[in-house]
Amino acid sequence: MTLIKPRLLAIVSWAAVLLVLGVAIAWVGPERLVAPWRSIDPMALLVALALMVASYLIRTLRITRYFPDRLAGHFWSAFRLSSWHNLMNNLLPMRSGELAFPVLMQRYYRLSPLESVPVLFWFRLLDLQAILLIGLVAGGHLLGLSDGVLGLLFALLLLAPVLAYGLRHWLHGVLCRQDGRLAQKGVTMLESLPDRPTRLLGTLFWTWANWLVKLAALGWVLAALAPVGFAAGVLGAIGGDLTTVLPVHAPGGFGTYEAGVALLLAPLVDEPRTVLAAAVNLHLFVLGTALLAAALALFIRRPSPR
Repeated sequence: MTLIKPRLLAIVSWAAVLLVLGVAIAWVGPERLVAPWRSIDPMALLVALALMVASYLIRTLRITRYFPDRLAGHFWSAFRLSSWHNLMNNLLPMRSGELAFPVLMQRYYRLSPLESVPVLFWFRLLDLQAILLIGLVAGGHLLGLSDGVLGLLFALLLLAPVLAYGLRHWLHGVLCRQDGRLAQKGVTMLESLPDRPTRLLGTLFWTWANWLVKLAALGWVLAALAPVGFAAGVLGAIGGDLTTVLPVHAPGGFGTYEAGVALLLAPLVDEPRTVLAAAVNLHLFVLGTALLAAALALFIRRPSPR
């Protein structure tokens, strides 16, 4: 009975999502969905695809450089891990795909969840910071924010990793003075977080490199799919990617991703059908590249058990 309920819930969820997607496509019209792809230069689209693959490689570097002792010489197996984690994160609902990261890190490299889960949480916080900061630069004025509000938000987001770094050291000192199993687990988890400035700056560098490359690709694709400029395209792409970082995430991202794109793009485009068509097409591009990377990763051997 306990197995039937989750399966039934998954079937109902996917059925509801596909129904909503079908209604949206019928409302927009298949011709409106296909038309933008006919006008895109194939070579330029190939460049955007190459940038997306480059972002997957940079994301892999963020992992291998964070665990240099355990993942030395394992770049391509880490690429396999990162690609499948990314695909699961895109396909599974409510952030459940994030479980792939600690599971695969333990299976491939014998890293316990106490070591990998805090790092994943740290990566996600930095992802959120990068997305929001790039969004403020690309479209803060498009959203009608004043210079004062923009400056305050920018300063707070820039300081957030430094404050988290200081909080980590303070909590580590407190827990080291405590006895008990729970305190020991807390110390283990905190020790997996950046413990020196170079490690902090390293994760910040690879996070920003990843998002600058990825959002450049997605912003260009969205600008080619909708009557907006590159900055507005980046802003709309950020709306979609925010739904992949925040807890609310439908199966496959269908519906939530489009809503994120449309939320930031709708004030800039008068025609709702055009906005929805561009959001659906951008989502298909993101899922297509994720599937491609995961398919290529199948040809990479998993690391041998140590």
